[in-house]
Amino acid sequence: MSEMYDDDFSGEKSKTQVKRELQALQDLGERLTTLKPELLTKLPLSDALRKALDDAPKHKAHIARKRHIQYIGKLMRTADVEAITTLIDQLDASTRQYNERFHALERWRDLLLTGSDEVLNNFVGQYPDADTQHLRQLLRQAQHEAAQSKPPAAARKMFKYIRELDETQRGLR
Repeated sequence: MSEMYDDDFSGEKSKTQVKRELQALQDLGERLTTLKPELLTKLPLSDALRKALDDAPKHKAHIARKRHIQYIGKLMRTADVEAITTLIDQLDASTRQYNERFHALERWRDLLLTGSDEVLNNFVGQYPDADTQHLRQLLRQAQHEAAQSKPPAAARKMFKYIRELDETQRGLR
């Protein structure tokens, strides 16, 4: 008698799980509506999804916006969600991935400011597109500013340059 009730449902998703996944797609779609247009061009999106994201700001009424977000969520079912999520996590300042990348770039800047040629060679090895002459010039300026207790303008420029190199290497630019 117990054999009748011993069905194996391990391969099936529950209705609640399906709803959660669809809601997650809607949330991701809503997050996409807040991104700048130049960032959206870097994402692997279908034409219909791009058009829907472009039309999102037009919907001002609460229920119209909600309905449009549901439509975007429906279009997200066919999109490459993993690639989209990975790219957004690298660009969104509130995510852990972004913060880790930012801190790693800060560590590079601080190591470069020590003035060691070995560190500079390691950096150029990791970022082969780096202009070593420009980087050395920024390093000299930053060290000069630090010696004279001036604001770290060159160190900021160097960090910006390092961040641009990193974004170019990751395909974010």
